[in-house]
Amino acid sequence: MSPLPTQMINRWQNREEPGPDQGTIYWHILVSDQPEARNAAQTARQRLADFSGLHMPPPEWLHITTLVAGPTDEITTEQQQDMLTAASELLAEVPPIDVTLGRIFYHPEAIAAEIQPADPLRQIRKAVQTATLKVTGRQGHTEGPAWTPHMTLAYSETEQPAEPLITALGRKLPTTEFTINAVTLVTQKGPERLWNWHTVGQAPLSAAAEEHY
Repeated sequence: MSPLPTQMINRWQNREEPGPDQGTIYWHILVSDQPEARNAAQTARQRLADFSGLHMPPPEWLHITTLVAGPTDEITTEQQQDMLTAASELLAEVPPIDVTLGRIFYHPEAIAAEIQPADPLRQIRKAVQTATLKVTGRQGHTEGPAWTPHMTLAYSETEQPAEPLITALGRKLPTTEFTINAVTLVTQKGPERLWNWHTVGQAPLSAAAEEHY
């Protein structure tokens, strides 16, 4: 378990961000259609309501960041569709994944809830990374040395002590279970915190794919 931070910082103070005419392509597992995930995020929002300097993801874009594929000016629209096709083929035999959201972990730039079990989700990540590499020649990336599946609850946009936030929110949300059925290709236009997101398409897991036949 990572040590708790003593100080929160401004996530975007020294971060290079896309301009308004630039975009980034992501693979996200979107969970906004899961009432349990939305309720968990709302619980966190309520517990942190007395604090300023926090930026909450909009309920409609609650997500598990799976892979940053690359900038839109280097991946064409046709390649994006080919990535979806390739990922769908790789995930065709992967069943929907029942996951649990609970333990909260703290980073100086953000607060998130861990998603378990991690191994089946890593299988999704491997599939979209393989599809991205096959189509674009790019590996893609995520932040940090290792990928830990998580749903971000709040981003920090100011400097303040972490301890009062940890005391208010705690180390665990009420145990929340839901099912993941697909991974989505999303284009983000402009800076991250503007949430100017556009869905390109989904790569469904096996049972979800069968519903479309």
